[in-house]
Amino acid sequence: MKFGTSGLRGLSVDLEGRASALYATAFARHLLKSGHARLGDFVLVGRDFRESSPSVAATCIGALERAGLVPIDCGAIATPALALYGLDLGAASLMVTGSHIPADRNGIKFYRPDGEIDKQDELAITQEADAIGDDAIDATPARAEDRSGQADAQFFARNAALLPAGSLAGLTVGVYEHSTVARDLLGLVLSHFGARVVPLGRSDSFIPVDTEAVSPETVELLRGWTKQHRLDAIVSADGDGDRPLVSDEQGEPLRGDLLGLIAANFLSAGVLVTPVTSNSGIEAAGRYRVTRTRVGSPYVISGMNAALEAGEPGVIGFEANGGTLTATPFAIGGTTLKPLPTRDSFLPILATLHAAASAKETLSEVAARYRLPFAAADRLENFPLETSGALMAHLRASQAALETFLAPIGSVASSSDIDGLRVMLTDGRMIHFRPSGNAPEMRCYVEAPTEKDAKTLLEQGLGLIRNFAKTGQ
Repeated sequence: MKFGTSGLRGLSVDLEGRASALYATAFARHLLKSGHARLGDFVLVGRDFRESSPSVAATCIGALERAGLVPIDCGAIATPALALYGLDLGAASLMVTGSHIPADRNGIKFYRPDGEIDKQDELAITQEADAIGDDAIDATPARAEDRSGQADAQFFARNAALLPAGSLAGLTVGVYEHSTVARDLLGLVLSHFGARVVPLGRSDSFIPVDTEAVSPETVELLRGWTKQHRLDAIVSADGDGDRPLVSDEQGEPLRGDLLGLIAANFLSAGVLVTPVTSNSGIEAAGRYRVTRTRVGSPYVISGMNAALEAGEPGVIGFEANGGTLTATPFAIGGTTLKPLPTRDSFLPILATLHAAASAKETLSEVAARYRLPFAAADRLENFPLETSGALMAHLRASQAALETFLAPIGSVASSSDIDGLRVMLTDGRMIHFRPSGNAPEMRCYVEAPTEKDAKTLLEQGLGLIRNFAKTGQ
């Protein structure tokens, strides 16, 4: 098990049993030692719909109880709903989820009473787990008081206050339910605002949906459903409901960073924090002060905290996957939206649908108004970590090695190494190679003047990665 860009991840068979108890115990000890919790304090536990998640959650509940805390079971719940409930109660929380990664994997996300843990917390939890080492540890599962209804109700109330009543009336919106824990609440919120909701693709088995690199198979489903049901949009989220998926009236997915940008515009934000993988046109797309970070919500949160310390107003963050975070309160329709400094899929979905409905435009027209460079991204799954490490070492070895590797695509103008290797080509196109931080995957991001050029560049980039895996050069 190891921490990646957001949470602890690994194979489900490795996480179930002792490892779940180990890291839940380490988390409890860190909370108590750091002063973020005292003996007898509440700690919330939520989970996604993966087959292994109920078992892992029950083991964590038992371990937390034995460590002196009082677990509260929030059931199958969207991560932002769990985080919001924790902030309201002033309680730490633990979410059992592997997010979008394959079904044979799982993970745990940890929250202090004031929000997501940071990299220092990750290190401290790892050190606590290392200190326990191979010592015997009780992994007996347990049950806890169920407050899933209260947590869901609070998150519904938050989102029900975002838009004017009836503001989505006239829209027919499909909800791709698959196996996301956000599926039921998402449909309820959309109906609350007057949209006609069409449920689609509900699954009893877990389906990994990556909103940052939507698979061709998923795109075909979206296109088919859009035509069949005459939909204005299809919305969805990843497994734990913190990354949005929105497709337009033709079934074409909108980029996650565009959804985050629309949310920033909806809130009239002043400071925007986003990773280096988000679209390079964001700086020119509005009046925001933009801060770029490494990939992962802990880095975005760190950037938002820096803005808060500088006294900046209207601080928002989002990732290329569309997960949107708020660090300051925002005035919305006579009410105040409280900060939720963790990835949320509902805010960008609602902001985007509202933008179309209020302007009486299609989603494709809304997207076109932002005039962002055409971007595309994809990943190679089951890509060995040692191979991705070797590739990045090769590309970073020398300028000559980088230029030779990219010669079939174009000439190198400049490169940056904030997180992965992001290369600007002399013709203005961009290609970015980055290993996943928590799964055996290699990601490629591109930008180009046209959608066709972006797709071509993406295919070429993935081809170069595959060739390196075969030849080592």
